[in-house]
Amino acid sequence: MKAHSLPNTNRIESIDLLRGIVMVIMALDHVRDYFHADAFLYDPTDLTQTSVILFFTRWITHYCAPVFVFLAGTSAYLVGEKKGLVALSKFLVKRGLWLVFLELTVVNFAWFFNLHFNLVLLVVIWALGISMIVLAGLVYLPKKIILSIGLLLIVGHNLLDNIHVAGTGMNAVGWAVLHEFRFFAYDGFNLFVGYPLLAWIGVMALGYCFGFYYSSQVDYTIRKRMLIRIGIATIVLFVIIRLINIYGDPAPWSMQSSWVFTVLSFLNTSKYPPSLLYILMTLGPAILFLGLSEHVVGKFSRPFITVGRVPMFYYLLHLYFIHISAMIAAVATGYSSSSMVFDTWVTMSPNLKGYGFNLWIVYGVWITLVLLLFPLCKWYETYKSNHRENWWLSYL
Repeated sequence: MKAHSLPNTNRIESIDLLRGIVMVIMALDHVRDYFHADAFLYDPTDLTQTSVILFFTRWITHYCAPVFVFLAGTSAYLVGEKKGLVALSKFLVKRGLWLVFLELTVVNFAWFFNLHFNLVLLVVIWALGISMIVLAGLVYLPKKIILSIGLLLIVGHNLLDNIHVAGTGMNAVGWAVLHEFRFFAYDGFNLFVGYPLLAWIGVMALGYCFGFYYSSQVDYTIRKRMLIRIGIATIVLFVIIRLINIYGDPAPWSMQSSWVFTVLSFLNTSKYPPSLLYILMTLGPAILFLGLSEHVVGKFSRPFITVGRVPMFYYLLHLYFIHISAMIAAVATGYSSSSMVFDTWVTMSPNLKGYGFNLWIVYGVWITLVLLLFPLCKWYETYKSNHRENWWLSYL
C-alpha cells in the first residue's frame, strides 16, 4: 500500500491528543482522592451510596490507564520501525527499569510524603514498566504470536479469578503480582499490589500490534477506516458479552431500583485487575476516537496534544501539585500539615476524619490544576524539541 501524501511530521497527533485527554482526565480522579469528602466514606462506584454524577466522575477516569498502556505499546512499535528491534528492545528494558524505579521512589513519595517508605504501592507506573520489559522480549517474536499472546492474556485471564494463594509469603505475593489485587501487611512494612500484571502485559502487547496501522506501509485513509471499524466492533463485543453476563468480569451487572442505576451497574466493570469487559469498554471508544480524530487539530486540541507529548513530566508534576494543594487545604480547614503524611492510602487515613469538600470544589481544583500545569508542559515540550541531543529527555 502506498503511503498517502501528508505534511511532514515526526509525530502522530491523534495519538498525542488521545494520550493528553486521558492524562487530563486522570488528574480528576487523583484530585477526588485528596479533596472529596465522600471519598473518605465510600467507593464512588458503590451503587448503594453513590450519585450519578459521582459515579461518572470516577467511571470516566477508567479510560486513563488502559489507553496509556495501550498507546505505550503502539509508540514502541513505531520506535522499532524507525530504529530496529535490537534498539527498541534495549530501550524498552532501560525505560521499564527506570519506570519501576520512579514508582518505588519519586512516585511513592508523591502519594504519601512519607520519608520512611513503609508502604510500597505497585500501581500504574510499575505495571507500565514491567510490561515494557516483557515486551522487550516479545518483540523478537512474529507479530501474529505477539497478537495471540496479547489476546490470550486479555480474554483468558478472568479464568484465574477464583484462584487465590493464602498468607503473606512469596507465593502469595508472586500470585498477586500476576493476577490478584491485594494488600500485604508486615512488621513495619506494607505492600499494596494495585495493578497485577497479566492483563496489562496483554494490553501493551495488543497496543504494540496495533502500531502496524500507523506504519509507513498503511495509507492513512485505510487506517482511519480500519480504526473506526475496530472501535465499533470492540464496543459491540463489550455490549454483547456484558449482556450475556456469564464471563468477562467478576462482578455481574444486575437490575437496580431505576433504569439509570441499572445502566450504571452495566457499566460498572472491574479495574483491579482489569477485566476483559473493562478493557473492551475502555479501548473500544479509544480506538474509535483515534479513527475519528485523524488529523483533527485546532485551538481546543492543541493543549491536549502538548500534554500528550510530555506525559511522564505531567504525571509527576500533577501528583506533587495535588498533594501539596491538599496539604494547604487541610491546614486551612484546621488540620495539621502532618495529617497529609501517610502510611496508608489517603482515603483510609484516620488523621483526616471529617476532612474534605464537595464535588464542585473537586472540579474547581482539577480545572485550576490543569490550567497551572499546561504552561509548564508547553515549556518542557519546547525544551525537548530544541534539545534532542540529550538522550535522557526520552526518559521523562
